[in-house]
Amino acid sequence: MEHRDTVVIGAGPAGLTAGIYLVYYGFETVILEEKIAGGYAAEIPSLENYPGCIEGISGKDLVDTMVRQCKKTGAEIHQLEGVIGLNFDGQKAIVKTEKSDYSAEAVIIASGTCPGKLGIPGESQFRGKGVSHCAVCDGAFFKEKKVFVVGKNRRAAEVAIFLSGLTSHVKLVCGEEEVCAEKILLENLEKQKVEILVDTTLKEIKGDSKVKSVVLVDNSTGDTKEMDTDGIFLQLEGAPNNQRARESGIKVDKDGYILVNDRGRTNVDRVYAVGDITASPAKLVVTAVAQAATAALDVLEYVNKRH
Repeated sequence: MEHRDTVVIGAGPAGLTAGIYLVYYGFETVILEEKIAGGYAAEIPSLENYPGCIEGISGKDLVDTMVRQCKKTGAEIHQLEGVIGLNFDGQKAIVKTEKSDYSAEAVIIASGTCPGKLGIPGESQFRGKGVSHCAVCDGAFFKEKKVFVVGKNRRAAEVAIFLSGLTSHVKLVCGEEEVCAEKILLENLEKQKVEILVDTTLKEIKGDSKVKSVVLVDNSTGDTKEMDTDGIFLQLEGAPNNQRARESGIKVDKDGYILVNDRGRTNVDRVYAVGDITASPAKLVVTAVAQAATAALDVLEYVNKRH
């Protein structure tokens, strides 16, 4: 059993921020990440409205800076170390991973979400063969080609704008009557000549060894049409990574997001949650880091009271 003052689960912007602040407050802290540090945020092509970044900044650049800051402060980041169990019944919180067990005074859960799925024919079959969730990772493979982006919010708009600078043509498939995004993003979609197909659903993905076409449904009329394409970038609302939290008795809402108060506290003593895993309606990088800073300060107050 290894001991740390605090354990953070997840190394996206929320988890990295929590680690930075906890170490500033004097806590020996380890951040556990089942994949690679950065999380979903590292795939954001450009953050246009992040405070202090007048020209915008890519999610990857922002996260890389946070990782360097974590290492500078002394926070440990254990990548490729997934959490397999949580136990909060004893005097110390216990976090079990694939590689070790950790005891801690407090735990901050920042496990975020995983990419959403449509569940349509061809989606799984053509994953990596024209179907992608990451424009930053795969966009270069579609230079001067035709692509579709599927989604209805800010993230879909950001990806469509990014891809418009690489591909010959981008169509944004939105299942609602309008794209739910900030004014600057909507203006950039128009400026970049992204074709928006509103009130439309992607029904099927077709191809042979790679994607060749998509079948679309007009939600208002029920009419279907097949259109040629070289790639599809899915930007769907993610599902919360909450399995270990739920198993340990942490309460979630009807959609599976962890319920917290304004300090990030869950219903379980000494356990916090921050970022996209929480029931907070604002799924923004800036709100995630703010929640993490608030929770870290509350951890300081909590531990001081106990000791």
